[in-house]
Amino acid sequence: MEESGENVRLCGKPIGAGRDVGRAGGLTKCMKGRFSRRRFLHLTAFSAGAPIFDARLPRGLDFTLENSPTTQKYLIETMPGGVALLDYNNDGLLDVFLVNGGRLTDPMRLPEKFDRGNPRYWNRLYRQNKDGSFTDVTEAAGLANAGSGNYGMGVAVGDYDNDGYPDLYVTNYGKNILYHNNGDGTFTDVTAKAGVEGGGWSASAGFFDYENDGHLDLFVTRYMEWDTQHSKTCNGAWRTYCPPAEFPPTTNLLYRNRGDGTFENVSEKSGIAAKKGRALGVAFADYDNDGFTDIFVANDGMQQYLFRNNRNGTFAECALESGAALSSDGRPLSGMGTVFQDYDNDGKPDIFVTVLPREIYGAYHNDGQGLFSNQSLETGLGAMTSGSSGWGVGLEDFDNDGWKDLLVAQSHVLDNVESIDHSLHYLEPPLLALNHQGRFEPAESGITTPLAGRGLALGDLNNDGWMDAVMTVLGRHPIVLMNRGGRQHWLTITLRGTRSNRDGLGARVRVNGQTRFATTAGSYLSANDKRLHFGLADADRAAVEVWWPSGAHQELKDVPVKQFLEVREPERP
Repeated sequence: MEESGENVRLCGKPIGAGRDVGRAGGLTKCMKGRFSRRRFLHLTAFSAGAPIFDARLPRGLDFTLENSPTTQKYLIETMPGGVALLDYNNDGLLDVFLVNGGRLTDPMRLPEKFDRGNPRYWNRLYRQNKDGSFTDVTEAAGLANAGSGNYGMGVAVGDYDNDGYPDLYVTNYGKNILYHNNGDGTFTDVTAKAGVEGGGWSASAGFFDYENDGHLDLFVTRYMEWDTQHSKTCNGAWRTYCPPAEFPPTTNLLYRNRGDGTFENVSEKSGIAAKKGRALGVAFADYDNDGFTDIFVANDGMQQYLFRNNRNGTFAECALESGAALSSDGRPLSGMGTVFQDYDNDGKPDIFVTVLPREIYGAYHNDGQGLFSNQSLETGLGAMTSGSSGWGVGLEDFDNDGWKDLLVAQSHVLDNVESIDHSLHYLEPPLLALNHQGRFEPAESGITTPLAGRGLALGDLNNDGWMDAVMTVLGRHPIVLMNRGGRQHWLTITLRGTRSNRDGLGARVRVNGQTRFATTAGSYLSANDKRLHFGLADADRAAVEVWWPSGAHQELKDVPVKQFLEVREPERP
């Protein structure tokens, strides 16, 4: 392997070098510079029309998402809950963090209490074991106290203090919580010290470095001004959850990382608070290629927001003039989940937004020069999604053919929608759409049972080079989608920043003509594996380029495939 940069570590060798092992073996990412070989369950290769995933509930993952539906139709009942895939103990295996809702009484009375001290309503952290099972370590990790006044929503993951261990930020209706990872298997609630509790109804959140100073900042979406005492039902005798327009919009939050363990609320002076909305999803990418990360916010029942980074600590909202605010016929979207990645391999990040039925999922193609065009019909999403409701969403190459595919957790907002409109369904199976050179076609996900899907996080759970997913389901256990795999090649990259933030969030990485933007944020209320996955079809070598947030550019040539690769940022220009 040749490289024109520094500090590159190969975290494996090509799987099955010199022989065809199919799916019988795999390699973990490197630990202390040595390879660690593990055995994996043999999975069948792809065949025409066969499901991409095996749907399962691994042993030990016994979580139930308690949303506590009531006759009062409190809107928070239908909105949780998030999921995060992270390696909290740095053992090379992805662990799972799940956000729970809470107990709602019927009706609620003041003061609002959600019984979060009851283990039934805890958030949960599950440590993955070497055999693919999970162990509940919530209490031992110090994560059992979710706050009795909090009804859980989402989660963000990022190493905000650059100590090498991922930290957790949990959003709530109530007050949010920042958990610092102590590096010994435990977390500490540092919310008060850090100054990031927020307030009101927070939804999605994400860590990113908007100043390129090497410290991860924090963006928090907030949905609306609402509380249980001012809740109401709609549709008369049908008694349904009211649409968002029935309640006042509110502002999002931006916290700047001071680098000393504390954050400054810069929502006002950055310009973020100048735009009120009904925000649910958030995703980050540098859409105009100026070296600074921008923000896309999915708003419910109104225009979407695109905050362009002005490179001076402020943002300008420009979705309308950029073409990313409305549907193709100029209507507002019921935006819920979002992803900000390049689907057509032209090097520029595009935007996907999940919405309600009678709309179609938004696909905004990045045309360059700061402009987007709505390509929902041209990409094939129109025919697939006009009758569906989408929540969590991910864009990953599930069949390793070199094109990113779409996976969406689906279900209507209204649990009695079928009584109102017989053509719609409350429960839906997830949508899997394979990408055929920029056009999406439906495929078998492996789940045919309709579910109330909400959060969705993507990552390679068993380190076999094939992307998996975890989906949360209202009132049920989560669904784990294990990729059945095949023979196509792949490369998975872990970034190690030195001048940039330690995990290189915000970096642009290009491999064999494909581009990914490093982030854990996106989807709906959820956080993805920080590693960057590239499907490589039948290529046996890869060319890798990394543009770091610091401005450093790194190029690696003739990289072997079917391996986990760690790339360390050059410490000097």
